[in-house]
Amino acid sequence: MRLVFAGTPDAAVPSLRALAASAHEVVGVVTRGDAPLGRKRVLTPSPVAQAAEELGLPVIKADRLDAAATAAIAALEPELGVIVAYGGLVREPLLSAPDHGWINLHFSLLPAWRGAAPVQRALIAGDRVTGASVFQLVPELDAGDVYGELQHPIADGTTAGDLLAALSVSGATLLEEVVDAIAAGTATAVPQRGEPSLAPKLVLEDGRIPWTDDAEAVLARIHGVTPEPGAWTILDGARLKVHRARRQQVAEVLPPGRFAAPGGDVLVGTGTDPLVLETVQPAGRGTMSAADWWRGQRAESLEADA
Repeated sequence: MRLVFAGTPDAAVPSLRALAASAHEVVGVVTRGDAPLGRKRVLTPSPVAQAAEELGLPVIKADRLDAAATAAIAALEPELGVIVAYGGLVREPLLSAPDHGWINLHFSLLPAWRGAAPVQRALIAGDRVTGASVFQLVPELDAGDVYGELQHPIADGTTAGDLLAALSVSGATLLEEVVDAIAAGTATAVPQRGEPSLAPKLVLEDGRIPWTDDAEAVLARIHGVTPEPGAWTILDGARLKVHRARRQQVAEVLPPGRFAAPGGDVLVGTGTDPLVLETVQPAGRGTMSAADWWRGQRAESLEADA
């Protein structure tokens, strides 16, 4: 089939590469426009745009699938639209432009975690199993019939970055299988079953660590917001990012949000047991071990701001 592919971040690149190497023809790639990155805010093409250029595929850059983007895509005469984390909504008349409409690779077991941040929200909620689904795109958010899915257990210590990287690879295989089945006329889609849950995009405040929660919930929050927007707390009026922490049986009892290192490890109190900090990032500095950071504090204990 003639495919048009829409995607933007790194998580969409394995799917684009898989389809480009398949028996199908990717006639165009739609991605969001160049974005300012780094301290110098250099305009940089999206990971999907860079991959498409490497593959020699035509690129349409559009932050919104408006009339101009719709016309450009329709001119390619695609038989199927494929979307993976593009970052925008597909509405009519574009939704019906390809002969087979659009399918979407989504990183959850639908109807769980419909929305922009399914991996992050699953981790924050403490889910032990997640997965990926390929479904038919419909006007309602992530509500279409499902062609196929895969399950993925969540190992202890997995961050959103880790999990998304793994699902982007396994999901690409699932996506290619569904595209093959649609082309062969053997694909079947089933309605979603169960109560939907929502996964809105994360904002900076989602990364604030709620030290009064129990240790498991605090860890889940840290894992779910790493690497973006990042887990953080305020110490002495400055933001401290927490990149890695772990549970460990310790005899110490610390109030929520109190930092101390009575036995060498840097501990911080939660609503239950303290956590051990492994790597942190003070404001304006790079990532470092918690032990190195603590030695520079020259304090017996510190209290996170409420």
